[in-house]
Amino acid sequence: MVPSKVSEVKLTYANKVKACDRVKIKWSKDAAILFKESWDYDTIDAFETFKAMYLNRANQVLGIVTISTGGIAAALADPTKVFCGAIKCLAAGIILCHNHPSGSLMPSDVDKKLTERMKHAGEILGITILDHVIISREGYRSMTDQGEL
Repeated sequence: MVPSKVSEVKLTYANKVKACDRVKIKWSKDAAILFKESWDYDTIDAFETFKAMYLNRANQVLGIVTISTGGIAAALADPTKVFCGAIKCLAAGIILCHNHPSGSLMPSDVDKKLTERMKHAGEILGITILDHVIISREGYRSMTDQGEL
């Protein structure tokens, strides 16, 4: 018997960019530039924000989403929220990004463990974590470029 009151679940993705106009990510620098363009520079030195960039199989950007905003030392990065967005837009890859208000570009042990957790979740879902970029006002660091992913 089916319950008479059941909530409807909708998975939607509003694609507003034609395929031929999508930005293609070739290098970590390309991703860092796009992430920085999406950042609120009034807060980059104040508190951590965690974002995800979703890409198709051709490494074209499908979108960027803010996953969370936290305090001066951390922003919660819930894998469920990260992969929900990826599934909605049928992403093949994800580039993770967060800022360090301290200005340091070195990944913490927590950053490394989180990246491994996301990578493992992606392997189960068939969605590749391509990079985890740490940004600050001064620059960026790619965990892939540094052999940390």
